[in-house]
Amino acid sequence: MITQTNTSEILKRPIVHIGAIRWIRQNLFSNVFNSCLSLLILFGLYKIVPPLVQWAIIKSHWFSTSAECRATGGACWSVVTSNLRFIIFGMYPRELHWRPAIAIILLVTLLFYSKNRQNWNNRILYIWPIGIVIMGLLMRGGLFGLESVESSKWSGLPLTLMLSVFGMFAAYPLGIMLALGRRSKMPAIKSLCIVYIEIIRGVPLISMLFMSAIMFPLFLPEGITIDKILRAQAAIILFTAAYIAEVVRGGLQAIARGQYEAADSLGLNYYHKMRLVILPQALKIVIPPTVGILISAFKDTSLVVIIALYDLMKTTQATLSNPLWMGFSAEAFIFLALIYLVCCYAMSNYSRKLERELHS
Repeated sequence: MITQTNTSEILKRPIVHIGAIRWIRQNLFSNVFNSCLSLLILFGLYKIVPPLVQWAIIKSHWFSTSAECRATGGACWSVVTSNLRFIIFGMYPRELHWRPAIAIILLVTLLFYSKNRQNWNNRILYIWPIGIVIMGLLMRGGLFGLESVESSKWSGLPLTLMLSVFGMFAAYPLGIMLALGRRSKMPAIKSLCIVYIEIIRGVPLISMLFMSAIMFPLFLPEGITIDKILRAQAAIILFTAAYIAEVVRGGLQAIARGQYEAADSLGLNYYHKMRLVILPQALKIVIPPTVGILISAFKDTSLVVIIALYDLMKTTQATLSNPLWMGFSAEAFIFLALIYLVCCYAMSNYSRKLERELHS
């Protein structure tokens, strides 16, 4: 017997509106411990926030001289505004700053274009190489009437973005191949991948940068040199790929055995089984830890200062070495931290968006 029910007559659960006062009582003052903790935090904010606002905003200086900044107790943001072009572009010739500026805009445009999953097609495989060539031409020059600029003068934000973005994009597929190699049934390939991953993960990035800058040139034939930026880029790629490989390997192990058997029952070979069945699921699982590694790799690019590359961190430090601006390091590093915060938050936010889309 089947009973039909008129769904229009079913009463829905009433919407509960929680007011601000009720929310505060439930979440901040629900018991004695929470009440004491909330009062302690409020007291701390009362002691910290007003003086901070006075220092950072009300009494701050934006376009003053260093002498005027020292005369008052406010924040001297003039250290940033007066040296903004040097902090962003470093030692790149001042009259040619438009070239790295266009390169940055082009790189950001490519990133925004690539974030849309609808653009993940064969076209993107041509757009990125063309964009990289144009960026290299803008930075290097020497063609089409552009003045040549040595790579030793590439510095600031363009160098930081290029090392991090190109490093992440190159390390990701290499890490996937290493993860597949570590799970390979071929003993030689598996052993090589294990040795590589364990050795790279056992040393810090600083040592790899030193090796690329100092030791590696000693093994090159006489008269052959490789640009220092390329050597640093290779070290970042190889280092990041080892960590991505372990994350991807964890995703591969999380896939149920039935998925492998189902792919085998369809007659798929190893390549199609991994590309169509296994890897899409594994990579979706490991999106959060993978993005964590990529964010860490982005921040680790600041370590290139130890091999005399003027990235964003080094140009900021060089600004503070000027006697006129000594003593205003807090303002300069706050500005630097905001740049890193914006970039890292953008990566984190996109990873959450991508994870929601793939799970929907």
